[in-house]
Amino acid sequence: MTFTEGMKSTGKDECPTPKYLFDYLDHEFHFDLDVCATSENAKCTKYYTKENDGLKQPWFGTVFMNPPYGRAITPWIIKATEYAMEGGVTVAILPARTDTKWWQTYVKQATEIWFLKGRVRFKTYASGAPFPTAIAIFGTPREPIIKHVQITDSI
Repeated sequence: MTFTEGMKSTGKDECPTPKYLFDYLDHEFHFDLDVCATSENAKCTKYYTKENDGLKQPWFGTVFMNPPYGRAITPWIIKATEYAMEGGVTVAILPARTDTKWWQTYVKQATEIWFLKGRVRFKTYASGAPFPTAIAIFGTPREPIIKHVQITDSI
């Protein structure tokens, strides 16, 4: 593979969250709602699917979000920032695409950004994801922070 081939998008925009990663985040944040789920991969008892469109539904409690990673990501990030302005909390798993307009405009507004060390092993990919991953926390009452974290199979 050439350098430029490694930089291209894979065309896969749905990356089901690995259990260890969700468990780690849920232990920290105690989620109430998964807004970007399928009935097969929902991480919370209450969830929205593509069919009932989490962008059009009310968000409540502490929200877990693993949005589509393609061009459809922007409206999800916008809704997470709006929900934070209303007093809500959203924890989002995102590709760390710091050069994109959606990152520069909206993700920079997150209270916390965690840059994950290594590559997350989403089921969509045979090995680690072909992109770095970040956790953006919108609306937490903590101090603004950027950190690098190692999340493994055990909490």
